[in-house]
Amino acid sequence: MPPTPTPPRALIAEDEPLLAAALQQALARAWPELRVAATVGDGLSAVREALALRPEVLFFDIRMPGQSGLDAAAALADAWPADEAPFPALVFVTAYDQYALQAFETQAVDYLLKPVQPARLEKTVHKLRQALQRGTAPAPEEDTFAQLRALLHTPGLGAAPAAPRLHMIQAMRQTGNGTQIHFVPVAEVLYFEAADKYVRVLTATHEYLIRTPLKELAAQLDPAAFWQVHRGTLVRASAIASATRDEAGRLHLHLHERPERLAVSRLYAHLFKAM
Repeated sequence: MPPTPTPPRALIAEDEPLLAAALQQALARAWPELRVAATVGDGLSAVREALALRPEVLFFDIRMPGQSGLDAAAALADAWPADEAPFPALVFVTAYDQYALQAFETQAVDYLLKPVQPARLEKTVHKLRQALQRGTAPAPEEDTFAQLRALLHTPGLGAAPAAPRLHMIQAMRQTGNGTQIHFVPVAEVLYFEAADKYVRVLTATHEYLIRTPLKELAAQLDPAAFWQVHRGTLVRASAIASATRDEAGRLHLHLHERPERLAVSRLYAHLFKAM
């Protein structure tokens, strides 16, 4: 007799317990063989549990405390052991309006509107079941990552609203005499890196700190000049000397005027493919 197929497993990340329970009940009706491996209430827990359980399907609420569903998906894409298991199918659960949902049009990543309607859930489940039966993801990983990048950079969804271009930064620098405020031209900055409650501002010769979140900062910078290479790093494209891949397959950048190497997330590895 052929072996009994393993039932597919899902992870639900939803910070409202009643909505999480309602989705689980709706899934039990629409997809009886699906097993909900875990339900969590925040993005950090979603990443941790997804890496531990490696489910086939993820249902992520977009707005969650601590880390949004989009940011959690980006962190998971970077940490996922691609050589051991395919990246899960992503379904975002959201209360955003239709304007924001235009970013989902390519269908590599699916979505459900709150409150979840049975007919819409049936459509999502049908697509997921067909893909799992074929032994494939609903969309190629590259397509999923491309849409995830687009969602992360959509103003009002994963990105801050567009803002006037920034030309000068008021930044802090620690010295023997205490904290000094410096005016740093953006033209001198080689890269920005998120670090706890601050963002590090690196020039060729100095390091400064600012409190502006990286997401807000990115909205004020020229995306052609500063490339997002990691969820916590923006680097000046002209400062990049080379990109190298280590034995584990991870990409790192070497800069012209700084000694440190910068890690490149799998989400942004497409920037460094040979022409």
